[in-house]
Amino acid sequence: MQVQQIAEKSERLIIGLMSGTSLDGVDAALVRVYGSGMETKVEMLAFECQPYSDAEREMLKQLCSPDTANVQHICTMNFYLANRFAAIARSVAARASIPWNEIDLLSSHGQTIWHAPEVDPSLPFSIPSTLQIGDLSVLAKETGKVVIGDYRTADMALQGQGAPLTPYADYMLCRHPSKGRITQNIGGIGNCTVLPAGGAPADVIAFDTGPGNMLIDQAVIEVTAGMSYYDHNGKLAASGQVNEPILSRMLAHPYFKKMPMKTTGRELFGQGYAEEWLRQMKLFSCSPNDIVATFTAFTARSIAQSYRDFILPKYSIDEVIVSGGGACNHTLMAMLQQLLPELKVMTHEEIGINSDAKEAIAFALLANEWIEGNPNPMHHVTGASHATVMGKLALP
Repeated sequence: MQVQQIAEKSERLIIGLMSGTSLDGVDAALVRVYGSGMETKVEMLAFECQPYSDAEREMLKQLCSPDTANVQHICTMNFYLANRFAAIARSVAARASIPWNEIDLLSSHGQTIWHAPEVDPSLPFSIPSTLQIGDLSVLAKETGKVVIGDYRTADMALQGQGAPLTPYADYMLCRHPSKGRITQNIGGIGNCTVLPAGGAPADVIAFDTGPGNMLIDQAVIEVTAGMSYYDHNGKLAASGQVNEPILSRMLAHPYFKKMPMKTTGRELFGQGYAEEWLRQMKLFSCSPNDIVATFTAFTARSIAQSYRDFILPKYSIDEVIVSGGGACNHTLMAMLQQLLPELKVMTHEEIGINSDAKEAIAFALLANEWIEGNPNPMHHVTGASHATVMGKLALP
């Protein structure tokens, strides 16, 4: 009955919850959503990010690696994170001065700890799979709210990659009748959505460009001995010199030559990968700032290279709109603009969207589509065999 009552509403108050591969914290966006489908309108009422503590972040990093993951820790963090999500959901509603009983839905992406869209022949029983923690039932019981979440699995059950999940929202929020646009999220991983001018949903393509902030953050943790976990405004990178020989070797990674559709994560570009290149740079006597500058350039050039290899030869593009933590890294943004001089590189703020909040907003919109029973019309970007309603339901 509660779900039916929500479905009958013409507008809904939804909190989108997101914890990404960068492991910087939990994002919560409270939005008012009007309608559904391609004509959806959305108004953000409040946004909040609660950073992870150093201990929480290190535990999550351990869970993202087969070398350090522990089934007992996975089990307990599955419940722990659900309670963490519940707390920030209540907090963002209070920030907007919205009574809790007026909130209709929570939408939770969860925390991805392993994403394997391709078979690993070295593993017994290997099939494409993915795992997000932050249990939906715990979140629903703790908050007393209907929860929709765990969106990747339905797509992967239909032979899709399970990612990227945000192109639907990118199309609803960022398409333009006369300008070709690329929306580029730079979280832990970088992913892009191509929005041709005046295009239909079927014209959209999307894929992961490669590392975003993940390797930069790991380098900062290393060179500051844990005193900092990200490069604030890109200041460290701005003071360093890029090691071009090492950067060239990094860009030779086979992922960058792989044709879209493709996705990646910590499984390929995680802590072990970062530590190997950190060792190489120390052998070259790179300074701490040189190391951060080289990792920053790696992210920028892998993005630009992806555009030149797979997008710009086929699409007329005018603007690149950046979201995620990378949008706050002035050095990274300057590198992107220098590498793509024919395009305008800007943040989502320039089109009226909070860059930090965009992914949390996207998951709120996916929950709205679940309630309406609308299948994702962009299954072609993930490779799923057909469109399906994505997400699971947990009742309070």
